[in-house]
Amino acid sequence: MPAPNEITQSQLNRLIGTPDCPVIIDVRIDADFAEDPRMIPTALRWDFNDSDAAAAMIGDRRAVVSCHKGLKLSQGFAAILRNLGVACEFLQGGHVAWADANLPLIQPAPTNSLWVTRHRPKIDRIACPWLIRRFIDPTARFLFVSPSQVLNVAEKFNATAFDVPDCDWTHSGDACTFDAFLKGFDLSIPALDHMARIIRAADTDTLSTAPEAAGLLALSLGLSRMYRDDLEQLEQGLLLYDALYRWARDATKETHIWDETA
Repeated sequence: MPAPNEITQSQLNRLIGTPDCPVIIDVRIDADFAEDPRMIPTALRWDFNDSDAAAAMIGDRRAVVSCHKGLKLSQGFAAILRNLGVACEFLQGGHVAWADANLPLIQPAPTNSLWVTRHRPKIDRIACPWLIRRFIDPTARFLFVSPSQVLNVAEKFNATAFDVPDCDWTHSGDACTFDAFLKGFDLSIPALDHMARIIRAADTDTLSTAPEAAGLLALSLGLSRMYRDDLEQLEQGLLLYDALYRWARDATKETHIWDETA
């Protein structure tokens, strides 16, 4: 049984990828981080001496602190945050136990948290921001601009371009941009792999390769017609991919038929 104010690896892993995921704070010292620079998905690196700034950043959200082995740094930092009014737990066993359990670890995200792509998104340009927010960087911001200006905006504003030619995060062969993010951040998660097949089929007009792709295409095009503001469309589109992820993770074997008694 976990100790008070402690969360287990399996409990935290179930929250990652959902809107209920807590703010995850990685307070490993530099030497431990150098041994394994991978991060728990969405985790933010933080100086354990900077608790006031962490509390201000977290606000009224829930937080989980992870250190190397779940001992003095994470337990102490979590206790200080609780003193500052933050609902906070520490991760049982820390980073080492998480890695030993073969749970997801990703490469660190770009530090600027600013991404730019073409305006009027349909599929990839909603799916990729969802993936970034839910598994890579929950603080990420997204700019939608004219296709001809994406790379120029990326250069001038120190943003990371995606889903346009001549950038790192884009289509390659039969793979779409969502695939590029999964590969680039080493996100090998069965539910995301299942989603990728559907997103790829919907985004590349190969609907026959995934039976759910036609439905995703229809919903994506309808969503695009509903909103003139790309950021408003993105916020609503996140719900669509939240639902698709939970289906891919928990409900692919479930069917439904009308039952007047149910």
